[in-house]
Amino acid sequence: MKTKVIFLGLSLLGLMSESFAIGKSGDSSRHVVADPGNAGLKLPAGFHAQAIAENLGGARHIAVTPKGDIYVKIQSGKPGKAIAVLHDSDGDGKMDDIKTFGTYRGTGIAIKDGYLYASSDEEVFRYKLNDQYQVQNQDQPEKIITGLINRHQHESKSIALDNSGNIYVNIGAYSNSCQEKDRAKGAKGIQGCPIRDSAAGIWQFRADKANQTYGDGTRYASGLRNVVGLDWNTESNHLFVMQHGRDGLYDMFPEYYSLQQGNELPAECMYKLNKGDDAGWPYIYYDGLQNKKMLAPEYGGDGKKTGGENAIDPVVAFPAHMAPNGLLFYTGNQFPEKYKNGAFVAFHGSWNRQKGQKGYFVAFVPFKNGMPSGKWEIFADGFAGVPDIQSPGQAQHRPCGLAQGPDGSLYVTDDVKGTVYKISYSK
Repeated sequence: MKTKVIFLGLSLLGLMSESFAIGKSGDSSRHVVADPGNAGLKLPAGFHAQAIAENLGGARHIAVTPKGDIYVKIQSGKPGKAIAVLHDSDGDGKMDDIKTFGTYRGTGIAIKDGYLYASSDEEVFRYKLNDQYQVQNQDQPEKIITGLINRHQHESKSIALDNSGNIYVNIGAYSNSCQEKDRAKGAKGIQGCPIRDSAAGIWQFRADKANQTYGDGTRYASGLRNVVGLDWNTESNHLFVMQHGRDGLYDMFPEYYSLQQGNELPAECMYKLNKGDDAGWPYIYYDGLQNKKMLAPEYGGDGKKTGGENAIDPVVAFPAHMAPNGLLFYTGNQFPEKYKNGAFVAFHGSWNRQKGQKGYFVAFVPFKNGMPSGKWEIFADGFAGVPDIQSPGQAQHRPCGLAQGPDGSLYVTDDVKGTVYKISYSK
């Protein structure tokens, strides 16, 4: 009811949401609805944004049903509020019917083959959906994976599913760079880093088998510090992931790195994964300025020595410290052709840069034949609401999750104020 009062108030002031007819790329029987000023977002020409839900709490990843209803994973995990279900009951574009269920904090959520999958920081559950894509057993989910390690650092168990009945789970490293003393100045790295045995990688499990543990799964890829955004690319039939790069090169090793280098290194990397791949963490990092894999200072590096000859290369290297939390391959038909099969990346925004923060936007990477085919660009900006943001605490909104709607619209979550944005296109 509160949303409707605000909407009517704006109407009386002559600030009613604008309506735009969809062109050939979408359904001409409906209209794109945009908030005044596109809800504060800066978008390419022809795109329009609407804040369709607000004040959900820590809204992380998101899934949209073929009926247009939305499931949002809420990180706080307060009793009864782990998953929000959003429904537009009167067709005005705003999600006015909001219900919640679940008792566990976490990030991951996805819809696949008649089930809703959702993760805590230690487990993965699934719920059977009816023909309206509604959860029937809200209080009795099936536990399909359990016992995953959580040391309260990089604990998000983000998930993705392929088309062969497998689910992929990130198990982040509970460390910055596997030092003898974590994040301590000058501390050496542990040889044969034991963290990699149960974390710092992607594990593959069956999507339909109950109570799986590490022994039932496969370590699909290693040497990944932490992956929050991941998605299955149906065009190439591969898993793609966005790694959060390491911190503290200048802070911990000022003899090798300047403040500027510490701010600009290492790259935030997109990887295309094959089973058995190793991205090299903690022994190396990727220098996006030199386009080289560099030996980490904890393991004998000095900012000049290369390393990781057997580690895979990223397919895209983004600027440092931007925290990529969402990845989505766009398969819809509403957006212009350049976006077809390309990748959207939600950058949550940095916290550890010492002079100005970066990120707080959604980027786009064009793809062709299952691989990047051009330079990345900023697609949606303005989430932070601050032109020169110096501290993440200043950010009014921080992008996190991405999803595609049945009409080809793009949905973006914000985990500061719990806003859900819908981005649509019309000529």
